[in-house]
Amino acid sequence: MIRLLLAEDQGMMRGALALLLNLEPDMEVVAEAGTGTAALAAALRVRPDVALLDIEMPAGSGLDTAAALRQQLPSCRVLILTTFGRPGYLRRAMEAGARGFLVKDRPVEELAVAVRRVLAGERVIDPALAAAALATGPNPLTEREREVLAATVDGATVADVAARLHLSESTVRNYLSAAIGKTGTRNRIEAAHTARANGWL
Repeated sequence: MIRLLLAEDQGMMRGALALLLNLEPDMEVVAEAGTGTAALAAALRVRPDVALLDIEMPAGSGLDTAAALRQQLPSCRVLILTTFGRPGYLRRAMEAGARGFLVKDRPVEELAVAVRRVLAGERVIDPALAAAALATGPNPLTEREREVLAATVDGATVADVAARLHLSESTVRNYLSAAIGKTGTRNRIEAAHTARANGWL
């Protein structure tokens, strides 16, 4: 039996996926989680063969959890499931050690096939998303530029961001200016929107 961990923050979606995957003759969902930290703890406890991780979860994203699993439980293969088919997410998932990346609107039969392929050592990537990732190119933002830009998404001022990240206001302005230039936008709001749409934040 292929032992699965299912991490998804929406309870109804998680329950439906678990039900469908448990119908597969060679699969068993051995743990479920609704947050990134709970998913990591469950994985270390039950040691699944494959972890199916949603990207956007509270208390640790699927990308953070994938990176932690690569370090702490390298025998566990990671398959990212997301509603958000953003090219930047795909790149970040691969960098975090994920072996597969599927958008949730695919049929469940494809998910079962993907689980088997990932366990066999193959990479499984949604073809349309792979093409979009190649067309978009790599994330142009540095880690610090991403951090500063993400901190402004909720409408925080330069002074707020500087205090939150322990930087000077001029340094925050420099990072924002660089991010605006690299995203080809006119201001930090447009830069944040573009970065989020591409999965760079």
